[in-house]
Amino acid sequence: MPNIKSAKKRVKVISVKTLQNKMFKSNLKTTVKKFYAAVESGNKEEATAAYKAAVKKVDQAAARNIIHKNNAAHKKSQFTLLLNKMH
Repeated sequence: MPNIKSAKKRVKVISVKTLQNKMFKSNLKTTVKKFYAAVESGNKEEATAAYKAAVKKVDQAAARNIIHKNNAAHKKSQFTLLLNKMH
């Protein structure tokens, strides 16, 4: 346990930020799962709406450094390929 005031504050701030990142990452995974489910169902309109939401969440995660920008680009590319393969 830290004794210095600034170190105590860092412990508090880091725990809050960790929770925020965990919440955002969980929400990201849920959005991505919804996209995959929409693609599986075969509904083009639903998949397109889910695609837009998933791409937005991935971009936000990359902007917040929750995922790496190259990881975000790879995910978006995979989403686009899946969406374009739908009939």
